[in-house]
Amino acid sequence: MSLWQRFKEYRSVLAEVRSRDFDLTIDLSDSKSSRLLHRLIGAPLRVGFDPPESPLKFWETQPANILAATHGHGDAHYLQRYLSPLRALGVDVADPIPRLEAGPEARAECAKVLQQISLARGTFIAVHAGARFEGRCWQPERFARVIDEIYSRTGLISLLIGGPEESATAQKIIETAVSPVRSLVGSVSLETLTALLADARIFLGNESGPMHLAASAGTPVVGIYGLTPPDIWGPLGVPNRTIAPPLPCQCVAPGRCRPNNPGGVYCVHRVKVVDVAIAAFELLQASGLLLDHFDPTSPCGEAAL
Repeated sequence: MSLWQRFKEYRSVLAEVRSRDFDLTIDLSDSKSSRLLHRLIGAPLRVGFDPPESPLKFWETQPANILAATHGHGDAHYLQRYLSPLRALGVDVADPIPRLEAGPEARAECAKVLQQISLARGTFIAVHAGARFEGRCWQPERFARVIDEIYSRTGLISLLIGGPEESATAQKIIETAVSPVRSLVGSVSLETLTALLADARIFLGNESGPMHLAASAGTPVVGIYGLTPPDIWGPLGVPNRTIAPPLPCQCVAPGRCRPNNPGGVYCVHRVKVVDVAIAAFELLQASGLLLDHFDPTSPCGEAAL
């Protein structure tokens, strides 16, 4: 997007928001751009973080007149940062765990979709192999290996989910896997997706929005991490296993990785197939599915190169 296009987009957003004459605005982004918009919107009550994560420049002043603690109150998880503005406004947070429940229409659509692809509630795992940044994406062929191992030991079919832009990744998994795989990538609404995730036995996927959506719907989560620490960005409120590459880093993409650039590092590629498979089997056993002991010397258990 060019500078002129960005300017026009910001101007359009600003005009739309100002026309609604809001009494209160909360700046969760805490970026230079969001602080500028925060000031220009001109709501009487403006909540922002103090200190800001991006230090104010010499020519900037804090646009907020209600200040929230930047990192929450005594909890490392980033959720506490997002709840901090509520506390600054005097709002008591009785239950901080995000929860979502699909409405009747979405539940009905979910049942219809599952019938069309010959799946029933609790007989599949939801798999999301995409993410906003390439550096958050585990390799599709490794997803396929775990999917095959799960199917061979449990009979659970994998259901691929995601947006239209993730179709190529989904297709690669389908072509690589030897077990049956269903795909609804790019074909269901967010509301229906919430219902589908609630019906899955477990969720398996990269650190992404759908991972947190699955957790909020009450589904156990296996999350694959590479860019951010799971203790700060991990799923909440459900049984979960998070897998991150060991440190110190043994770079798998020298010359490609760009340190401190969230869209340009590939540490997630160091996550081993065996670790993801074990995590999935642990959650499946915890959900009541009887499994024999997983053999790490099996083809899936061999460390991925």
